[in-house]
Amino acid sequence: MARIAFVCPPFAAHLASFRALGEELARRGHEPCFLLNAGASGSTGSIPIHHVPERRGDPAVGRVLASAEKPGGLIATLRTIADSAALTDQLCAGGREQLRQLGADIVVGDQMEPAGYLLARSLDLPFVGLACAVPIDPAPGVPLPFLDWPYEPESEGKLRRTGKIAKTMSRKQNKVIAGWAERFGIGGLDSLEACLGPVQMAQMVPALDLPRPDPLPFVPIGPLRRPEEVAGVPLSFELPTDRPMVFASMGTLLGGDIRIWRSLAQACRLAGAALVLTHGGRLGPAEVASLDVHHAADFLPYRAAMRHAALVITHGGSNTVLDALACGVPLLVRPVGFDQPGNLARIRHHALGEELASLRRPRAIADQIRRLLADASYTSRCAEVADALERAGGARRGAELIEAAL
Repeated sequence: MARIAFVCPPFAAHLASFRALGEELARRGHEPCFLLNAGASGSTGSIPIHHVPERRGDPAVGRVLASAEKPGGLIATLRTIADSAALTDQLCAGGREQLRQLGADIVVGDQMEPAGYLLARSLDLPFVGLACAVPIDPAPGVPLPFLDWPYEPESEGKLRRTGKIAKTMSRKQNKVIAGWAERFGIGGLDSLEACLGPVQMAQMVPALDLPRPDPLPFVPIGPLRRPEEVAGVPLSFELPTDRPMVFASMGTLLGGDIRIWRSLAQACRLAGAALVLTHGGRLGPAEVASLDVHHAADFLPYRAAMRHAALVITHGGSNTVLDALACGVPLLVRPVGFDQPGNLARIRHHALGEELASLRRPRAIADQIRRLLADASYTSRCAEVADALERAGGARRGAELIEAAL
């Protein structure tokens, strides 16, 4: 039995993936727990959350999360990086004492939160890194995750320039990393990439990723999902029988934008498809009633719904993309930020779907829907990725890697 500390950003999608991994570890007799920023919460089930102390001047987690949900181009990206640096600083300041009190035997840290690696190194604990989102590990020809550029191995000069730009954008975060590395007596760490650690795993699999040279820097384990999320559970609505079903989710980022749903509803009607959507509780009853769609809900069990879908429309969040492909369903993607453009680049590379046409052009979206539904090659390629995701092992494989690191 081992006490396993999870250190990850306080975002719902990351917490969900770690929860699935933690519940598998608990079934094996281990004691997982979360070490999170002050005030962070989320759906972690029976896995306890421990918080580091809040300090004067620290950003409130609620404000950080609300800010991250507002798309805004470069300014929003810089704001999110600055907030992330402050959260890392808070975790490093209070995390060592918390890990000592918890008697942690190992730290499992999210790639996007360098505090996990810094804290593990400072206490001489084993560390396993996890890429919940698109892996940030550099590779020849692979653009940064927040870019939707294609795989271009001959464009290393361009990629190096964007790497320098990214380093400039991450200056605050890099300063925090270097400062705590020096205080912890580690040295030589001054970037997020330097805190990945030698043992890594990722939800990404080669069948979906852009090409990387062997050996891979991480073990591809596929989606981290709880058994009940994978199982076929009953749906709360009647499935369409006369039209193909399109399932749409824009996450919390765009779930409340009624203009998006009106455009997609019109496009699906023009394409002769039935639209089922989840808006994350961001729409009121009157707005939902005005849409004229087959079904709209605050939340739905994604895989249970996607198994009946012929197409998924999404903002391109990693968990939604992985769930759609695990069900063998092609995608139309409208990325907003974070790693969503990187997911779109991979979907394009493997011809698993397309970028969603302008929301101002419902007829163009309807043409896309008809084209993807009529082309069986999309479904065939998605089925191949579904098989690769299934074989990767998910939470079971992740737990095995953590046990090996122990």
